[in-house]
Amino acid sequence: MKATTFICIGVMMISGAFAQTTPPATQAAPAATGGFQRPPLTPEQQAANKARAEAQEADHKNMMDQLHITSLRPGKSGTAGQPNYANYDEAKANPYPNLPDPLVFKNGKKVTNAKDWQKRREEIKEDFDREVYGRVPKNVPPVTWKVVKDTTEMVAGVPVLSKKIVGHVDNSSYPQENVDIQLTLSTPVNAKGPVPVIIQIGGFGGYPAPAGTAVGGFGAPRPGTKSVKEQLIEKGWGYATLNPGSIQADNGAGLTHGIIGLVNKGQYRKPDDWGALRAWAWGADRVLDYMETDKAVNAKEVGIEGHSRYGKAAIIAMAYNPRMAIAYVSSSGEGGIKLHRRDAGEVVENLTASGEYHWMAGNFLKYGGPLNWNDIPVDSHELAAMCAPRPIFISAGSAGDGWQDAQGMFMGAAGANPVYELLGKKGLGTNTMPKAEVMLNGDIAFRQHLEGHTDVPNWPFFINYAAQYLK
Repeated sequence: MKATTFICIGVMMISGAFAQTTPPATQAAPAATGGFQRPPLTPEQQAANKARAEAQEADHKNMMDQLHITSLRPGKSGTAGQPNYANYDEAKANPYPNLPDPLVFKNGKKVTNAKDWQKRREEIKEDFDREVYGRVPKNVPPVTWKVVKDTTEMVAGVPVLSKKIVGHVDNSSYPQENVDIQLTLSTPVNAKGPVPVIIQIGGFGGYPAPAGTAVGGFGAPRPGTKSVKEQLIEKGWGYATLNPGSIQADNGAGLTHGIIGLVNKGQYRKPDDWGALRAWAWGADRVLDYMETDKAVNAKEVGIEGHSRYGKAAIIAMAYNPRMAIAYVSSSGEGGIKLHRRDAGEVVENLTASGEYHWMAGNFLKYGGPLNWNDIPVDSHELAAMCAPRPIFISAGSAGDGWQDAQGMFMGAAGANPVYELLGKKGLGTNTMPKAEVMLNGDIAFRQHLEGHTDVPNWPFFINYAAQYLK
């Protein structure tokens, strides 16, 4: 039974949904060209940043104390010339070439059929829950959805109904914390029936982005091209944006707040509690609860998309939620579909440091300190395998996307080939990474575009790919 209820309230007009959004807070500010320069922080903003940094360091130290860890290895630097500059030499990128076998049980027995795979999948899921992403608590409160505003707008010459929707998490057990999941859903008005919908994690759809939260979104079209919204509407589909910051803040200071803080009643996490990535994926699952009640949506044909950190959340949402029909996973890197055992670009130690540890379970810190990458009981090819037999499209850039390690993401996808094939599906068909712009088009798909850290160039290819599965 789903712990979700639904309410519709008054119709109101909105505008500006799916507007182009700003770069993630973790990116460097643009240079002062064309007269643009970021305004200086006010004293109040400086004080808030200082308080957040102190709370984050305290939370990180608390988890290290729980795990009896006194020190962590430093992460890699993305700046050339630094002592710990990231490795981009493929000859040095695979210090641990032997991956866990997704088709071998922990007792050594081989998986030979679909029934066996479901049991093996539970073993893999338990390892991810305990050691990597954390467990979703059994007592997460129910969500009540409300359509708070809607409007009709024209997209690609088609009338589209856009709804601004809020999912309120019952906080009666801890009223000090309020969590309202922010969602925008847009569907063609004159569709002959329910339509497929692609959810983008990281879009803010007319909602303000929370302070300190990285921002994504469908964004504005490239010059001379159609926007992603237009491409989706022309296909006869709908689109949705899910604001991850409305579920869980993208920083360690927020771990005693948001949905994690609400369930924990403001206390620190335990080592196997969920991190922000798993919380965002949980939010996508709750969005599917809503969509199953919306007559405009074909809830059996809902896909998920995310880029960068939200690409990590997208593959997790796909792996954990069997109702999700398809996924577009863009430049997810370490913590996403890139192999943890790879030494290329961002590595495990970057995710165990105080700036990114909040994405993961507390237990993951062990692998940046007393243990090493090869001690992790699972790897990301098994996360991809958990998606089987459903289709996944893996995207990477080739110029300026090295931090995410395209080769490592390809290897994470290719490592799921045997599971897809066991279930009668087509994997990548090769363990050799193709050249940029050569697409592998199986039930696992892979394409590396010629640009940098962006999902825009591969959207048309994903849409054509998804059209094989969504009608």
